[in-house]
Amino acid sequence: MRVVTSAEIDRVLTFPALIDALAEAFRGSMVTPVRHHHEVERPGAHGTLLLMPSWTGPAVQDGFLGVKVVTVFPENGTKSLPSVMGSYLLMDGTTGEPVCVLNGARLTVWRTAAASALAARILAREDAGRMVMVGAGALAPFLIRAHMSQRPIHEVALWNHRPEKAEALAAELAREGLPVTAVTDLEAAVREADLVSCATLSTAPVVKGAWLKEGAHLDLVGAFNLKMREADDEALRRAQVYIDTPAAKSEGGDVALALHRGAITDDHIRGTLTDLCRNPPHRGHAVVTAFKSVGTALEDLAAAMLVWRSLAKAV
Repeated sequence: MRVVTSAEIDRVLTFPALIDALAEAFRGSMVTPVRHHHEVERPGAHGTLLLMPSWTGPAVQDGFLGVKVVTVFPENGTKSLPSVMGSYLLMDGTTGEPVCVLNGARLTVWRTAAASALAARILAREDAGRMVMVGAGALAPFLIRAHMSQRPIHEVALWNHRPEKAEALAAELAREGLPVTAVTDLEAAVREADLVSCATLSTAPVVKGAWLKEGAHLDLVGAFNLKMREADDEALRRAQVYIDTPAAKSEGGDVALALHRGAITDDHIRGTLTDLCRNPPHRGHAVVTAFKSVGTALEDLAAAMLVWRSLAKAV
């Protein structure tokens, strides 16, 4: 059984190809059970074990099944280890034989960014040229590249609550030829943006609905639990809201919290990424749109399949 490293994933994946693969997966018949969530009792802070399975439907020839195994141990920082670690096991869909194990963290950032760009390919204006990236963590460069692969973005403003981190990442990406500039005035940047992508751990809204201009698209990727929030209620009220899966109504911040607070109702949510891929809506020129993702094992499987098939072609 082969071990696929992060470097190999980077070598064979491109965002146009991965976004197309996700679109096909969301239109298709993959089976994706509810993820397993287990608390692991340990002295001090407890750990968490997450299992995310998915498999191709019976009509798919040369199908696969897979599971992502993720562990979250908050005190790992004291041991110079990441608090979140994961691996992805890809198996033959006919026999169940293990095929390969992929670096779970790298696979996740690729598929997460690709899912956001897939939604933006349908929801963002075709002439979107200005982007704001809120957050300068591991996902930021992937989100920038993914969105740039789908829209004619010629200007990216990068904001982070720690300005020095935004400056460092902007300089790194600029050296690669990407049009990224660090900014400190988030409101001013958002007011001019056609696309605003957020990937933070903020516990309070950082983007306000009053700042969004007509026709803007808001991409909400961070805020993965109910204690976090990236956009205020007004942003969601102003927007035509879509989510990756129904889980976004109860998991993660933003949409789930707005529903709980009564700021929006369930019928304010227009659909899921499956709905978007199967029946793309007509987008008004001045309409504000928003997409909230919490992640799904379907995306992991689609990405792992693409990596494996690409590696096989490269041999």
